[in-house]
Amino acid sequence: MFSAEPMQKRLQISGTLLIVGLVIEALCLLSKGPIAFVIFVSIGGLFIAVGVAVYLLSLVTHQG
Repeated sequence: MFSAEPMQKRLQISGTLLIVGLVIEALCLLSKGPIAFVIFVSIGGLFIAVGVAVYLLSLVTHQG
C-alpha cells in the first residue's frame, strides 16, 4: 500500500488519518446522544487535525 518515496508515504499517512477521522465523524452523526457528540469532536477532530498537520509538515519539510 505504501510507496517507497518518503514524500508519498507521508501524504498517504495523512490521507489515511483524514479518512479515518471522517469515517468516525460520519458514524457519530448516525448515533444519538451526548456521547456521540463528544466522540465526534474529540476523536474525529483529533484524527482530522493530525492528518492536516502531517500533510502541512510534509509539504514544509519536503526536500526535492
